[in-house]
Amino acid sequence: MMIYNDKSVNRLKRVEGQIKGILRMMDEGKDCKDVITQLSAARSAIDRTIAVIVSSNLEHCIRESIESGNNDSSKLVEEAVNMLVKSR
Repeated sequence: MMIYNDKSVNRLKRVEGQIKGILRMMDEGKDCKDVITQLSAARSAIDRTIAVIVSSNLEHCIRESIESGNNDSSKLVEEAVNMLVKSR
C-alpha cells in the first residue's frame, strides 16, 4: 500500500486553492489570458505532483524489492517512466 506524504497532499491542496481562484476569476469575468495563465500554472503544479508521487512510489517499490531479495529494479523503473509518459 502506498502512503502519500504531506508534501504531495500539500501540493494538491495548493492546486485546489488555485482552481477555486480560477473559478472565482471566471465568475468575475476576468480576462481570458489571465484565466489561461492560472490554468497553466495549476496544470504545471499537478504535473509536478504526479512526478513527486511517481518518484516516491518508485523509491518505495525499489526498497521493498531489495528487501525481498530481488535486485532487478529495471521493470519498476520502466513502469514509473510509463506512468509519467501516460500522465501527459
